[in-house]
Amino acid sequence: MYSIIKLYIRTALRLYFKKIKLHGLENIPKDKPVLFLPNHQNALLDVLLIAIYCQRKPWFLARSDVFNMKVFLGLFNLVQMIPIYRIRDGRQTIQKNQEIFDRCATLLLQNKALVIFPEANHNIKRRVRPLSNGFNQIIHAVLERTPTVEITLVPIGMNYNNATHFPDSTALYFGTPIVARALYDPIDKKASFERMRSAVSKQLKTLTTHIENEETYDKTVQELHALSVNYLDPKAVNKTLQHMTVGSEEQKKGGRVSEFLLKLSFNILNFPLILIWRFLVKPKVPEPEFLATFRFAFALFAYPIYYGMIVSLLTLCINIAAGLIGAIVLFVFNWCYVRLPRSNRNSIT
Repeated sequence: MYSIIKLYIRTALRLYFKKIKLHGLENIPKDKPVLFLPNHQNALLDVLLIAIYCQRKPWFLARSDVFNMKVFLGLFNLVQMIPIYRIRDGRQTIQKNQEIFDRCATLLLQNKALVIFPEANHNIKRRVRPLSNGFNQIIHAVLERTPTVEITLVPIGMNYNNATHFPDSTALYFGTPIVARALYDPIDKKASFERMRSAVSKQLKTLTTHIENEETYDKTVQELHALSVNYLDPKAVNKTLQHMTVGSEEQKKGGRVSEFLLKLSFNILNFPLILIWRFLVKPKVPEPEFLATFRFAFALFAYPIYYGMIVSLLTLCINIAAGLIGAIVLFVFNWCYVRLPRSNRNSIT
């Protein structure tokens, strides 16, 4: 069942994203305990992309409050998510984390793969935030029980062209493996944690776009947009940031008529679903970081029903051949629409 649903999710991701680029897959250990440490921008889509493409069957640590969204509980169980508690969830809940850390240690000692988002929250901004000690606590729990075990840390850079828009593109960069034991000193726990945080943070800031200065963040993003940078190439974007003077470029203007007509055609052909999305589903999105997750989940379940309705309607009005052809033509059009190049300003929100 896991394999079947994984294949369905993989197919859906390929239809949702214009491009999915993978880099550094050779850095992933196949038969050793591994702790994946990604930056976190795009809520559940980060989870799904890693689950599908990391070449392991990982367990995920996720902030406990997301489990309040009952609509996603089935999916959370499918992708093996484990709740982790933060102070904002209530000080009394923090005590539960020790049990979680022990459970994660047991999984790693069984050579399993574990994913924890070390920033401890998600934020759509293109910057790596300070890392928490959650993953260090897990490493400590493992090495305290079995000092000789070799845990591999693999930072992951999650990159999106425009996370809140559709169609979007994404790139996953799997970083250079870090052997936790080499940085760990049981006598000096605090210094060990700092070394591991520093090593992971340093890699993340090269594996994804990192805008250091928060005060000029908005202006910097505007300049990067004016330069039409490729956010799927974080190395090039970060190099641009090093030599860029905020306020030096003008925003590009204008658009192409062909893009407008393409978007109009998409809206007309998919009008019922777009109507439901914009007026019923989208208003319920709790925060921008969840926008793409809700959109993907909606499409995941709504489009098979929509294509089935088209087949049924055309079959009743004409015949079964017309119904199948109509659904296939719409599917191909939508698939092409996702992949054709266009500017971000003409994306479907």
